[in-house]
Amino acid sequence: MEEEEQPSETTSLFPAYVQHPPPQLLPSDPNKGAAAASQWLQNTSFTTDISVINDAVSKYDHPREEEQQEEEDKVEEVNTDKRRPQYEMVPSSPSEASASSDEEHRKRKKKKKRRKREESTGSRPLYNYASTLSSSRNSGVQKWASSSTSNDKDYYFDSRGDRDNLAFGSIYRMDVARYKLYNSKKVSGNKYFLRNKKVGLEGDSDIDALDTNLRSGGRYWSAKFAAIERHKNMKRVRILAPSKPVRSSHADFIPLSAEGSDSELVSSVSVVEESWEDEVLRKTKEFNKMTRERPQDGSLWLAFAEFQDKVASMQPHKGARLQTLEKKISILEKAAELNPESEDLLLSLMNAYRSRDSTDVLIRRWEKILMSNSGSYKLWREFLRVVQGEFSRFKVSDMRKIYANAIQALAGACIKQHRQVHPSGNATAVDPEIIQLELGLVDVFIGLCRLEWQAGYQELATALFQAEIEYSMFSPFGLSEQSKRRLFEHFWASNGARIGEDGALGWSTWLEKEEEQRQRLASEEASNVVEEGGWTGWFEPLSKTQETEMPESTKEKDLVAEEFDVEDTKDVEQTDDVESLLKALGIDAAAEADIKVKDTKTWTKWSKAEMSRDLDHWMPLRPDSGDAARADAEDDEQLLSIILYEDVSDYLFSLNSEEARMSLVSQFIDFYEGRIAQWTCTNSSSWVEKTLSLESFPYSLIEDLRKMHDVVIGKLTNPISISLELLLNCSDDSNMRSNMMKFLRNAILLCLKAFPKNYILEEAALVAEELSNTRMNTATCSVTPCRALAKTLLKNNRQDLLLCGVYAQREALFGNIDHSRKVFDMALSSTEGLPLDVRPNASLLYFWYAEVELANNPSENSDSLLRAMHILCCLGSGARYTPFKGQPSSLQQLRARQGFKDRIKMLSTTWARGIIDDHSAALICSAALFEELTSGWASAMEILEHSFTMVLPERRRHSRQLEFLFNYYVRMLCKNRMELKVSKIWEAIVKGLQIYPFNPFLHNALVEVSHLYSSPNKLRWTFDDYCQKKPSVITWLYALSFEMSTGGSQHRIRGLFERAFEDDKLHNSVILWRCYIEYERTVACNASAAKRVFFRAIHACPWSKKLWLDGFLKLGSILTVKELSDLQEVMRDKELNLRTDIYEILLQDEMDT
Repeated sequence: MEEEEQPSETTSLFPAYVQHPPPQLLPSDPNKGAAAASQWLQNTSFTTDISVINDAVSKYDHPREEEQQEEEDKVEEVNTDKRRPQYEMVPSSPSEASASSDEEHRKRKKKKKRRKREESTGSRPLYNYASTLSSSRNSGVQKWASSSTSNDKDYYFDSRGDRDNLAFGSIYRMDVARYKLYNSKKVSGNKYFLRNKKVGLEGDSDIDALDTNLRSGGRYWSAKFAAIERHKNMKRVRILAPSKPVRSSHADFIPLSAEGSDSELVSSVSVVEESWEDEVLRKTKEFNKMTRERPQDGSLWLAFAEFQDKVASMQPHKGARLQTLEKKISILEKAAELNPESEDLLLSLMNAYRSRDSTDVLIRRWEKILMSNSGSYKLWREFLRVVQGEFSRFKVSDMRKIYANAIQALAGACIKQHRQVHPSGNATAVDPEIIQLELGLVDVFIGLCRLEWQAGYQELATALFQAEIEYSMFSPFGLSEQSKRRLFEHFWASNGARIGEDGALGWSTWLEKEEEQRQRLASEEASNVVEEGGWTGWFEPLSKTQETEMPESTKEKDLVAEEFDVEDTKDVEQTDDVESLLKALGIDAAAEADIKVKDTKTWTKWSKAEMSRDLDHWMPLRPDSGDAARADAEDDEQLLSIILYEDVSDYLFSLNSEEARMSLVSQFIDFYEGRIAQWTCTNSSSWVEKTLSLESFPYSLIEDLRKMHDVVIGKLTNPISISLELLLNCSDDSNMRSNMMKFLRNAILLCLKAFPKNYILEEAALVAEELSNTRMNTATCSVTPCRALAKTLLKNNRQDLLLCGVYAQREALFGNIDHSRKVFDMALSSTEGLPLDVRPNASLLYFWYAEVELANNPSENSDSLLRAMHILCCLGSGARYTPFKGQPSSLQQLRARQGFKDRIKMLSTTWARGIIDDHSAALICSAALFEELTSGWASAMEILEHSFTMVLPERRRHSRQLEFLFNYYVRMLCKNRMELKVSKIWEAIVKGLQIYPFNPFLHNALVEVSHLYSSPNKLRWTFDDYCQKKPSVITWLYALSFEMSTGGSQHRIRGLFERAFEDDKLHNSVILWRCYIEYERTVACNASAAKRVFFRAIHACPWSKKLWLDGFLKLGSILTVKELSDLQEVMRDKELNLRTDIYEILLQDEMDT
C-alpha cells in the first residue's frame, strides 16, 4: 500500500547530479535496488549493504526489548505532538498526511507485531537503518536529500560552505558523523549497553538526543573537552610496566636464577587510573625517596627540578606558579648544598634565580657562587653571557673588568692544577682535566675578542690576539710568570714586528736576536772604551728605568689635572643633557643649540662614514709610526688605535697543552674569516659559542644556504622567494678582505713553526694567499695564485707529504688537473724512502687523490674512474705506488679488498681505546669508496655502518673525525638516492641530527632530501621538533631560509623568529635580530614592525655596534631625528667606539652647499 503511494518523480537536492528515481526503502527485488542505488548519488555511504551491520547488531541480547518499544512509542507520540504547524503543508509522505491519529495507532501496533514475528523467525534484522533514519526525522527539518516528496525549489544556497554537504548528500547536520570522548569507566561489556541506551545501537534515540547534546557538550575536540583534558582531577588510564622487561617464552636461554619469574613479571603489569594531582603526589614521593637514598646523584635532583617546571605549566594562576618556582629553588639549593662541585646544579639554580630575582640581586648571587667556584669555566661563561645581555648594566669598561677577572681566575686554576698533577714541572703529557680547563680559558678569551670587535674596538681585538699568541706560543723557555711578563712588556713596547705583520719572527726569536745585538754592541763599546771608564751595557737598562721612574713626582700633578679636566667635561656633558631636556620641553636655553641635526639624511651619512672607518681601522698603530703621528694631528680619539701593554696585560695567560694552542690558532683564523677545515666537533662549546655570537653569515654558511636555496626554488613553478643571505648584504669591503688575508697568511706561516707539518694550517695559509691575490674566482687559470708559496714551503720541508696533497688539491680546484696529478704521483712514489712516523700520512694522500679524480667529471671521462680505482688498489693492497698505466686487474682488486678488511680489523682495537685520528678516518673512507666503485653502494654502506659500531656513542658525539665520517656517509647516501629508499636516507639524517644537532651539512641534506621527496609540512614538523629539543642558531637559520625560499607565509616566519627569541641564549643572537629587522623592512614592508623589532634588538644585544648602525642605515626614513640623536647618545653611554663626530658631517654638508 505504501509502495503504491510513492510518487513517480523526484527532484534532487543538488542540480549537479542527474535526476533519477530514489531507491525504495525495502525493495522487493535486490537486483533492481542495487541498480537504482548505482544510478543515484556516487557516494559509497548510500550503496553500502546495511544487512552486514544488522547481522552484527542482531548478535546482542536485549532482555528489556518490550520496555524499549514502549518508550519508543512514547517518544514518537511526543514528537508528533511537538511538530510545528507550518511544516504540515509539506508532509513526509502522502499516506501520513491523509491518515487520522487512530489509524496511525493501529499501524504502529501492526508494525510492532510484525517486528516481533520477524525477529522470532529471523526473516529481518533487528533494525533497519534506512527506515530508522527516515522515520526519526526531527520536526524542524523539512525533508531528506533523497526525499520522495517533490518540491518546487530544485536547489539550495549553502551559505556556510560545509563540504560535508557534498560528502553526505544532505544539508542536514545530523547526517554528519560525530565522535565522542571515550570514557574509561564504561568498560563492562553488555552492562554498558543496558545502562546507556543512547549509544551506538539505538539509532533513532541517538539522533533525537544529539541535537541538544551537541550544543551543550560539543565534539571531542571542542573547548569543553579540551578543558576537561587539562583538568587536574580528571582520571587517566596509565599502564605501569615492570622495571625489568618482560621476557618471552622464545628466548635463547633462561638463567636458573630467573626460573618461574615470568608469570610474576607479567602479573606486575597493572592499569592504574590517576588524576594529575595523583601523579604529582606519586612522583613527589618517588623523588623524595630517591633523593634521600642517593643524595649525591646530580641528575636525580635535576629531574626533580624539571618536574617542578611541568607542575608550574599546569598552574592557571600566577601565585601558584610562583609558589612552584620557590619549591624548585629550594630543591636546587638543597642539591647544591649536598653537591657543591656540580656545575649543572649551580647553573640550573642560577637560571631559577633569574626567573625570580632582580638584576642586582642576581649579580650578587653570581659573584658569591664564583668566589667559591672560581675555576669553573662553565660558570664564568654563563655569568658573562648574563651580564652582557643586561641592557641596564652593560658598559664596555665594566665588561672588560669582568673578563679580566675571569681570565685571571681560570689561568690561576690552570697553574694550580698543573702543579698538583706535575709537581716537578717536567710533564710530557698534559692531564685531560687541564686540557678541558685550558680549552674553556681559550673560549673565554675569544669571547672577549668578539666583544671588543663587535663594540667597535677592532684594533684592541687584533692586539689581544697578537699578544696572546706571542705570549703563549712563542715565549722563551724556563722563565717564571713574572719574568715572562717583564720581558714581554719590553717586546711589546719595542719596534719589533708582531705576529701577522711583515717581518715578524716571534717573541722568542726576536728576543734572541735582540740579545745577540745587545752583546755585539756591548763588545764593540768595550773594545773602544778607555781606562778612565765610561758607559757600559749594564747601565743602559738602569738609565731607562730612571727615565721611566723620574716623572713619578709629576705624575700625581698630571693625574690631578686630568681629574679636573674630566670633571669639567662631565659638567659640560651634564649641562648639555639639561639643555636637551629643556629643548624637549620647548625652552630655548641657548642660541648655540641651533647646530643640532635637522635632517635624517645627515645621520645616514654619519652611519655610512662610521661603517667605512670601521672597515679601514682594524690594525693597531705603533706609537712611533707616521700613521700615529698623523692620527695625533687629526684627532685625539684616534689614539685608541695605539694599543699599549697596559691595555692587554690583564688578559695574558700561558697554555701548556697542544690542544688548547691549536684551538687558539684555529679560532683566530676563523675569527678573521679565513678558509679553514673543520677544526673541532660541532658539539664542542667553541663551535656553539661561535654560532651564538654571529653578526653576519660566515663564508661556509653562505655557501650551504645558497645551495639549499637553489634546490628549493628549482622545484617551484612560480618562485616567489627571497634568499636569507640577501637580507644581510654586506658593503664592499674587498680592500679590507685583501689586507686581512695578507695578515692571516703571515700569522699562519709563523704559527707553522709551532705546529710543523699541520696540513690544516698549511691549507689555510695557501687559501689566504689566494684570497689576498684574487677575488676567489676559481675559474681555470694557468698559474694557481698559491703556487709560489707552496713551492717555497716544500723547499723548506721536502718530506711533508700532506703539504703536497694540499697543494695538489688547490691546483685541481683551479683546473690544473695534470699538474695536480704530477704532484700527487711524486708524493706517493716517495713514501717508501720516508721515515716510519711519516708513512701513516699516506692514507690521507691516497684518499685526497681518489677524490680529486672522481671530481674530474667521471661521467664524461672514464679515465678518471679507472685512475681512482688504481689509487685505491695501491692503498688497500699495500703495494708500492706506481703511476697509472691501465685498469687494475681482478687479482689486484681482490688483494685490495682483503687488505682493507685486515687494516680495519686492526683499527678496531685502537678505536676502542679512543685513539682516533685523521689517517684512520681517511682509511675507512677509502675502503668505502673502493667498495662503491667495485661492488656497489651497499658494500660501502656496510663498511661505514660497521665503523660506527667500533666506538662508544659518547665518543662519537665529541669526535671531529667521526663527525667527518658520518658526513661522508650521508653524502654517499645522497649521491645514490635514486637507488635507495627515501626512508633510509631520512632516517640516517635524522639520526645524525640527534648526535650532531649543530651540524650545518646535515641540516642542508635534510632540507634537500625532504624537499625533493616529501611534503613541506613534514620538514616543518622536523624543524619544530629540533628547535624545541636542541635550539640552535643553525637550526633556526635553516628553518627561516626554507620558509623564505618557498615563499612561506608571514605568520609562519614571524612565528619562527618569535619562538627563537623565547630561548634565553638565542635571545642574544645578533644575526637573528638583524634578519628579523630586515625581513620586516624589505619583505613584509611593515615599517612600524621593523621599528619595534629594532628597539627590542638593541635592548637584547647592546654591545653590537653593527646592530645599532642598522637603525641609522636601514631605518633612517622610519626613525625621527630626535630618536636618532637619542640613539647616538645611548651608544656613547654604553661606551661603544664611535669614530666619527656628527659635526664633521655637518661641516661637510655646509662645504658642499
